[in-house]
Amino acid sequence: MKSEIRNVNALNICICDAGDQRVWQDRYPFIQRASLFSSSESYGGEKEYDYIVVGGGTSGCPLAATLSQNYSVLLLERGGVPFANINVSFLSNFHITLADTSASSASQFFVSTDGVFNARARVLGGGTSINAGFYTRASTRYVKKAGWDAKLVNESYPWVEKQIVHEPIFEPWQRVVRDSLVEVGVAPNNGFTYDHLYGTKVGGTIFDKYGRRHTAAELLALANAKNLDVLIHARVQKIIFDTTGLKPRAVGVHFKDENGAQHVAHISKRRRSEVIVACGAIGSPQLLLLSGIGPKADLEKLNISVVHDNKFVGKHMSDNPLNSIFVPFNRPVNQSLIETVGITKKGVYIEASSGFSQSPDSIHCHHGVASAEIGQLLTIPPKRRTQEAIEAFKRNKKDLPHEAFHGGFILEKIAYPKSKGQLVLNNTNVDDNPIVTFNYFSHPKDLRQCVKGIRIVKKTPAVQTFP
Repeated sequence: MKSEIRNVNALNICICDAGDQRVWQDRYPFIQRASLFSSSESYGGEKEYDYIVVGGGTSGCPLAATLSQNYSVLLLERGGVPFANINVSFLSNFHITLADTSASSASQFFVSTDGVFNARARVLGGGTSINAGFYTRASTRYVKKAGWDAKLVNESYPWVEKQIVHEPIFEPWQRVVRDSLVEVGVAPNNGFTYDHLYGTKVGGTIFDKYGRRHTAAELLALANAKNLDVLIHARVQKIIFDTTGLKPRAVGVHFKDENGAQHVAHISKRRRSEVIVACGAIGSPQLLLLSGIGPKADLEKLNISVVHDNKFVGKHMSDNPLNSIFVPFNRPVNQSLIETVGITKKGVYIEASSGFSQSPDSIHCHHGVASAEIGQLLTIPPKRRTQEAIEAFKRNKKDLPHEAFHGGFILEKIAYPKSKGQLVLNNTNVDDNPIVTFNYFSHPKDLRQCVKGIRIVKKTPAVQTFP
């Protein structure tokens, strides 16, 4: 582990000088470290909030900014800020954040029981701070199924797009994959569009023309600063409930600051005040379970007091299975993340990415869950893809040919997987990953769709002809 961190540090894992810090603090004066929070241990502390939002991610940031227009809001984020962290901020360092497995990393590495590598965001902005930056609007079908107000949804898109979304540069590999998909029938060519349309499209990106990432954290600039407090390095331990009524009611949260000190924050006695859990697909059920909401038998095994017996918490977990074909080139290729996407009527999406930012040391550095060497790791059976196996692979990586970093990916992803799994607590430490099982391809329909998607990819001229 130590040798890995030294290698990553050689690639500038985090640079943040005083000047950079002053710039973002001037723009976001309401963001502060959790240790600066003042509270009382008794109910009715020094300050109460109309809303407490747990999780400053892709949904938590815009939600807090919107609510702050009319209400007092406390936003709690377990990680730091994405600003002035060059590994979060720049496309060229996309893989390095995923490679950093230190406690201060913007991403938290985990392996599901299926043996699949993954990462959880641990930074303000959430997944938008560590993902491939692709932006698209939801399909009308999805909005209807979710029960959302379609008019309100369509009015909200420009609010986000104006702040953080851009048209991609559109590198050569992306053009080749676009033309190839259209040629094999993923048509029509819809060009550049934010809309979710059948056929092949070029979507938006949260990377600007200079390769700088713009995350959901920047949406906080639209908040009413007088009504918003944002605490970073605030690790929420559990939700506090008032159980004196007919039903338990959330009234606050316990959290630790960056020094390990305990704090309590409460919502106001206003009737509609709420604690909103926005910790992501992994963090939200984990926090509910730690707070005593979940299957009674599972909670009692860990001596967690049961607040509400709910058999569904942690159940029906699903993840979009992703398969990829790596096309090696005989020369360096410009780096690009997801820009071209084929939206098929077979229930699969097909995407393209290419290249790596390289330095003399890059071949000695593990490049995270979306890298060329992961393809070689997949020769290890899923149940044996442990952290120890990864470390052993990295020790022997000197024999990996440099050409492994010259190439492009065509990625095939199932849109709406039928396979379901579950999440259970590993222990009562919120900083540790829970035990997650996705049961990939346990439903036969998922496997059939995967085969259909890979057959489309194999037919594309891009797999055969790009040098």
